[in-house]
Amino acid sequence: MGNDLLNVIELSDFNLPTMKNEDWKYTNVAPILKNNYVLGTSLGYENYLSLPLNDYFFKDFDYYKVVFINGIFVNELSDLTGLESGIIVDSLTNFQKNNSEILANHLNKYSAIDNGFNELNNTLSTNGLVVFVPKGKVVDKPIQILYLNGDSNENVLSVPKNLIIAEENSQATIIANYHGIKGKEYLTNIVTEVYAGKNSIVDFYKIQLEEENSYHVEKVQAYQEANSLFNHYNFTFGGSITRNDINTCLNDENIESHFYGLYLAHKEQHVDNHTFVDHAKPNCMSNELYKGILDGKSRGVFNGKIMVRRDAQKTNAYQSNKAVLLSKNAIIDTKPQLEIFADDVKCSHGAAVGQLDENSEFYIKSRGIPKDIAKSMLIRAFAADVIEKIKIDELREQINHLVFEHLNRVEVKNN
Repeated sequence: MGNDLLNVIELSDFNLPTMKNEDWKYTNVAPILKNNYVLGTSLGYENYLSLPLNDYFFKDFDYYKVVFINGIFVNELSDLTGLESGIIVDSLTNFQKNNSEILANHLNKYSAIDNGFNELNNTLSTNGLVVFVPKGKVVDKPIQILYLNGDSNENVLSVPKNLIIAEENSQATIIANYHGIKGKEYLTNIVTEVYAGKNSIVDFYKIQLEEENSYHVEKVQAYQEANSLFNHYNFTFGGSITRNDINTCLNDENIESHFYGLYLAHKEQHVDNHTFVDHAKPNCMSNELYKGILDGKSRGVFNGKIMVRRDAQKTNAYQSNKAVLLSKNAIIDTKPQLEIFADDVKCSHGAAVGQLDENSEFYIKSRGIPKDIAKSMLIRAFAADVIEKIKIDELREQINHLVFEHLNRVEVKNN
């Protein structure tokens, strides 16, 4: 299919951020702009059905299955059998046909357009995932969504717009699983809005395993009501340039929010994580734990901002960001930020960057353990407190395996 029959997008038409923008000062998006892109939705999905799609899913536990290919919802490859009546897992376009009032109350209500990537998504997105969990309902098993992007012949632009709605006293677990198709460079540009109603629990796992010649930008914006709990787990393995903006607004009392992140980069990969926790009301708690493992000539960026507004007394907010550099050429830029306008709070942040502990490595090797295994043991120990936060046992083990696979190192298993 030639470009003349496709919807070609020139990114220069959008005001994408440059390194002159404070929030993008360490991330050069110029390589993304060198391509013109074809909207994935104009390619269809039929040519990709022969791919071994089941190989991309995390396995050995029960889950509801959803497939998007280049931003297109593929109903015949999805399996939502057994989903309780009233709970809806569907594409944005399908949801809009029958639930336009619900959609109007939530879509684009939480996420502002902060930069050109958000504008790009807002302008071009026609589809995405909707998870709607009505009042008092609990989704009985995780919802795993495969987002498969890319093409062998075209530079694809995929722009899903996702919406998670968890009403009062509801509960859901989402696994967003991003993979790529080998071929030409492509851009995945996502906006995900999460509404956590009163007393709700939303566990959101994002695992990014896209091709290393790809670009990946996502903004997550959560909005939390009283007594809600939002857990965001972010694991980055793939991509040439990856940018994650993860934000939540704690807009009532007795809310909890937890951000857990592990990012790995080798060769010349670039991973940029920006988080923003907005404590707008009193008696709430947030906790962030982010770790990076950087090898080769890779570069990591972490900017974590906590805002405690004037009314948000009795806030507890904690942030920890650590990175380990496995090579002399790896770089990390880290910037923790606290803005506190209330006086009765407990807030802390910490950042640490270094090499693997040489003394510990020497001790392990002195016990007769080979050097490669000694290093892997230290990597495992470094990553463990993030990986151990994963609530799904089988997923936890598979993520642990991916850490060593990505770094081309010997995997060390628990006894």
